[in-house]
Amino acid sequence: MASIAGSSPFIASLSSHKPNQMLTRASNFNAVSLAINGKSFPSLKLISSPSRFRVSCAATQETVDKVCHIVRKQLALPEDSAVTGESKFASLGADSLDTVEIVMGLEEEFGISVEEESAQTIATVQDAADLIEKLITKE
Repeated sequence: MASIAGSSPFIASLSSHKPNQMLTRASNFNAVSLAINGKSFPSLKLISSPSRFRVSCAATQETVDKVCHIVRKQLALPEDSAVTGESKFASLGADSLDTVEIVMGLEEEFGISVEEESAQTIATVQDAADLIEKLITKE
């Protein structure tokens, strides 16, 4: 069973016992949480348009912090440098080789394997952290 709950003047919560059932009356959410089969996903992004909405899991702060640390280490940046989830690898001075080394460092740290196709979609620290969370929950 999946359930989505959020704060909204119009909707308190939605539940679905059918995995592929479309939820059509979700609008004006300020905050969202998700539970699937008893596992909670407290940190979510709500991506909406007038006719559809999609909830995607965002990485935990702990994962983002670890990725920031690895990025600083791989790029030889000072520990007090401003690296956040929104930081773009290119803005931090990373070239394509640096990005490959960052991905290798992430694979080693988290015990995962990132496919080349997925690695090419990583542009920010948050992108990397979200991908890591996705790969870890798959296992």
